[in-house]
Amino acid sequence: MQYELILKNLGKHVTLTEAEKEMFCSGLREKKVKRHHFLSEAGEISRYQNFVNSGCLRSFYIDENGFEHNLQFAVEDWWIGDMTSFLTQKAASLYVEALEDSEVLQIDNHTMEDLYIKIPRLERFFRILLQNAFITFQQRIISTISKPAEERYLEFINKYPYLEQRLPQIHIASYLGITPEFLSKIKKKLLTESPKRVK
Repeated sequence: MQYELILKNLGKHVTLTEAEKEMFCSGLREKKVKRHHFLSEAGEISRYQNFVNSGCLRSFYIDENGFEHNLQFAVEDWWIGDMTSFLTQKAASLYVEALEDSEVLQIDNHTMEDLYIKIPRLERFFRILLQNAFITFQQRIISTISKPAEERYLEFINKYPYLEQRLPQIHIASYLGITPEFLSKIKKKLLTESPKRVK
């Protein structure tokens, strides 16, 4: 498995020496996940944070009525995992499933803490990741409680234009908090009004 993509991801926020890059990569674990297989499951302790080298994954929650609620999608150059479980080392509430055959690079909690000491700039990198994740989730919560479904859908395809073609409609609908049937109505309406806005 190649490390170029994850090193480029690190390079967006911190600069490492060649020796530090080598040390960081030596702490990673390679993992292949077949489509529809789980990278991690609710009830288990989430021992890894996962960087997507190739493929597409989702994290989701199953409520007491058995309904799935998608929280995040991740494609190449994204990170995914149950961060709460990873940080607290308590049972996860989320499932992480591969929607395509995927390859990820994993880092465990102990290795991460050890690397923070050896490569202090890594702590800054992961702090920035956490900050960005917090901002994204806060914006999504505000959008969910304050905007109509059509506007949320348009925000989704504008923010993630490359995702819609890779995701089943049922998963996009779950992420938006609506039914697939209602999403179909929204898309049909938008296509009628402005075919260029929806593909």
